[in-house]
Amino acid sequence: MKRTDIVTRGVARPRLLIAGKAYAPHIGGIETVMQQTAEYMREYAKTKVLCCRDDFGMTERIKIGRVPVTYAGSLGTLASCPVSFSFIEEFRRKVMLADTVELHLPFPVADLALLLSGYKGRVVVAWHSDIVRQKTMLKLYQPLMKWLLKRADVILTATQAHIDSSSYLQPFREKCVIVPYGIDPAAYELRPHLTPLASQLYDKSAKKVLFTGRLVYYKGADVLLEAFANLQTNAELFFAGTGVLEDELKMRAEVLGIAERVHFLGRRLTPELRDMFAECDLFVLPSVANSEAFGIVQLEAMVNGKPVINTALPTGVPLVSIDGETGLTVPPKDAAALTDAMEKLLSDDALRAQYGKAARERVLQAYSLEAVMEKTRKVLLNED
Repeated sequence: MKRTDIVTRGVARPRLLIAGKAYAPHIGGIETVMQQTAEYMREYAKTKVLCCRDDFGMTERIKIGRVPVTYAGSLGTLASCPVSFSFIEEFRRKVMLADTVELHLPFPVADLALLLSGYKGRVVVAWHSDIVRQKTMLKLYQPLMKWLLKRADVILTATQAHIDSSSYLQPFREKCVIVPYGIDPAAYELRPHLTPLASQLYDKSAKKVLFTGRLVYYKGADVLLEAFANLQTNAELFFAGTGVLEDELKMRAEVLGIAERVHFLGRRLTPELRDMFAECDLFVLPSVANSEAFGIVQLEAMVNGKPVINTALPTGVPLVSIDGETGLTVPPKDAAALTDAMEKLLSDDALRAQYGKAARERVLQAYSLEAVMEKTRKVLLNED
């Protein structure tokens, strides 16, 4: 008997709308959390997802993993935010049939859509990070954001640091519930088991350093390049992802004289990314701004038994992989410290193995997807 049958026998199923900026097949931390939540919650509630298209175009409606998803039409993006009047209209229609709406933020269009909808039901805000760089937009958006936080019944955050580092959340501490992000270890065995990194190596004996994510300012890819250029250990660096800084980073690698040892792999699908996490020797998350609030990619490396180098941001990033236990933590924007940390780990096979083993154990104990989703379900369905 399916869980759905057990849950819904003789009981009207609650209705849940999950709304955010993007969704699968778009790859990103927030999109991963949204998809995990939607696929889990469909067993307990009538679940629908609303997001925006990645590109210019009309509204599309499809099913992803048996979850109905509406990709609202978009006119493009402004300050990294989709310009979508269709989202507002779609939201108004769908939310009136929902008992609970979960908004994944930051996404100002969702705040506006809720305000204009007149919805009176339960609102759960999944707060992934503050808006850091778009100062002009923030001045305009701030009153709406504060309204939403006051309107929300619950605010979900992944760590205590999300609350402590955000001046916006601190007045609403009593509404905040900490539910970490989760990962399913079994899913990482469902991969092609190929060697996409080794096949690209210039020197087959080189250690493999991996970065995955968008090539944008807050990820610190430029700092990683500078640090890697001073590395003495034989290693090669892999960037899996695309972004506005890609061409600039490629030119910088040329100037630094390391282009043949730096591989830009572009956007890759999840199965291949999982092979990369399993194959690398070291994973680096060199983020430089609070826009990086957690770093789910750390969990993906850790579940594969890989040590992580992250940065000492005041967010949840250094709380995921622990300095001196599962990897090393360095100051943000400090290329010299990053070089030293990479040197230490790449030159010591035993230390990498020690940290990697501890990293996997930490994921299994603290970030089990099933346990995380149980907590999420209780919040979304308002269970005690």
